[in-house]
Amino acid sequence: MSFGNFRIPTPHNEPVLGYAPGAPERAALKARIAQLEAEELEIPLVIGGKEVRTGKLADVRVPHRHAQRLARFHQAGAAEVEAAIAAARQARRGWAALPYEARAAVFLKAADLLAGGWRPTLNGATMLNQSKTPYQAEIDSCCEIADFWRFNARFGEQILSDQPLNSPGVWNRVEYRPLEGFVFAVTPFNFTSIAANLPTAPALMGNTVVWKPASSTVYSNWFVYKLLEAAGLPPGVINFVPGSGRAVGDPVLASPEFAGIHFTGSTAVFQGMWRTIAENLPRYKGYPRIVGETGGKDFIFAHPSAEVEALATALCRGAFEAQGQKCSAASRAYVPESLWPRVKERLLAQVASIKMGDPAQDFSVFLGAVIDRGAFESIRSYLELAQASPDAKVLAGGGCDGSVGWFVEPTVIQVTDPRHRLMQEEIFGPVLTIFVYPDAKLAEAVELCDTTSPYALTGAVFAQDRAAVEELARAFRDAAGNFYVNDKPTGAVVGQQPFGGARASGTNDKAGSMWNLIRWVSPRSIKESFTPPRRIEYPHQADE
Repeated sequence: MSFGNFRIPTPHNEPVLGYAPGAPERAALKARIAQLEAEELEIPLVIGGKEVRTGKLADVRVPHRHAQRLARFHQAGAAEVEAAIAAARQARRGWAALPYEARAAVFLKAADLLAGGWRPTLNGATMLNQSKTPYQAEIDSCCEIADFWRFNARFGEQILSDQPLNSPGVWNRVEYRPLEGFVFAVTPFNFTSIAANLPTAPALMGNTVVWKPASSTVYSNWFVYKLLEAAGLPPGVINFVPGSGRAVGDPVLASPEFAGIHFTGSTAVFQGMWRTIAENLPRYKGYPRIVGETGGKDFIFAHPSAEVEALATALCRGAFEAQGQKCSAASRAYVPESLWPRVKERLLAQVASIKMGDPAQDFSVFLGAVIDRGAFESIRSYLELAQASPDAKVLAGGGCDGSVGWFVEPTVIQVTDPRHRLMQEEIFGPVLTIFVYPDAKLAEAVELCDTTSPYALTGAVFAQDRAAVEELARAFRDAAGNFYVNDKPTGAVVGQQPFGGARASGTNDKAGSMWNLIRWVSPRSIKESFTPPRRIEYPHQADE
C-alpha cells in the first residue's frame, strides 16, 4: 500500500465533554457504569495474542467501595515473563517492517474508537477503578489517551523526516530503527492515559513491548488493551503481563534482549531498577534506554502581588483534584504574610465546600477515595505526623475513614518550619502544606522553595507584577520541568505542555512530545555514493 508519500492527519486535542445534567454523554456514561458494576471480570495475561491463565489470582476492588470486587486477574511468574519476551522477539521483525504509516494507523484508529463508542467504557472503568469524577476521568482516560495517540503519530513523522545534508554525488540518509530487543513498560495506577502511552509510544516507533500494569488498576488497563486489539494491533507487539513488581521485573531486567524501560512510578523503585540495569550491563546486547517519570513535591509560590481569588482556587484544585494522586499535584505552598489572611479565608471556604463520596454514583462529588489500603495508611501516617508536630497546625481536614472506602479528607496544614518533613516528602494524597513567609524575606523564601525538596516536576508562581514573574521564572529554572504562571501546576495537555521533570522526578523525556519518541529509536546513518572514486591517488600527489 505504500505507493505514495503519505502524511499523518493533523492532530487535534480531543474536546472535553461536560457531562452536565441532561447531556447525552452523561446518560451514556451512567448506563455503562451500571453495566460494568454488574459484571465481575476474570482478566488473563495476553502473550503473543493468546490469553494465558496462571491460576495465581489477585483482586481489583473499587477504592470508594472496597467490599466490591471489580475483577480478579491472573498474575505472571518467571515462565510467563519469558514467554512474553519470546513473543515480543518473534513479533519484532514483522512489526518493524511495516511502513510507519501502517503502525501509526493502529493508534489513530484506536483514538477515533475511543472518542466514539469506547468513551463510556474507558471513562466508566477509570471512575470505578481509580475513584475519579466524570471530569477527571474524561480528561484522563479519553481525551489524553486520544491526544497521545494522535500527536505521537505526528511527532514520529517529524522524527523520520529529519534528514541530513547531501553533497555532490552523495545521498545521505538517516533511518530510525527500533531498539534491538524489547521495551519494558511499567505503568502507574493514577492515570489510565499514562498506562496507555507508556507501551504504545515505543510500539509506534517499531518496538515490541512487555507491559506490566499496576496491580491496583489492571481493570481499567485491561480495557485499554482490548481497545488496541479492536484497532488492529497485531499479536505480540504489546504483551499484557500483570503481576508483582519483582516477579515480572526481575526476569525482564535479567534478559539479554532487554533494550529499554518506559516507567512511571515511585522514585525509590525507579532508582532500584536503574541499579539493577547497571549491574546487568555486561549481559545486555546494548546499553538500554532508561526513561522514567517518578515523584514530585510540587509547589505553588505566591508573590505579594498575587491575585488572591486565583491563588486560592489554584491551591484547592491543584491539591485536591483526583485526591491529590497526581504526580503534578500541588503539595506545598509559600504564601506571603500580607496575603495570607485573605488567602486562608478563601481557601478554607473552598475546602469546606468539597463533597467527598462515591463519584460513580453521585456526579456532584468532587473528591473520591485514594487507590488502596497501602496509600490510605501511608497518607494517614502523615496526618498523624501533622497532628503530633509542634511545628504544624491542621487548618482543615485531617481525618480519614477506611470503613467503606479509602477516604481521606482534603487537608490543609500550616507549618512554621519551612523544612518540615511535610514540605519535603511526597505524600501522594489530598494534603497541602503551607509555609507563610515574611514579605521582607522574599529571596529567602525563594531559596527555600528551590532547595527544600529533591524533586523538580511541576511548580507554579502567582504574581501580577511582571518583573516579579520574570525574576521568579529565572529563580525556579531548575526547580520544575513543567512551570506555570498564574495557574495550578496540574493539567498538562499533550501537544501544548510536554510533561516531565528532572532532579529526583525523572529523566525529563517529555511525554507528549517528539523528545520522548526519539528515545525509542536508534538512528543509522547511510551514505550512498553515486560516483565512487576509482583511483587511490589524490590531486596533491601529482608531479609539478
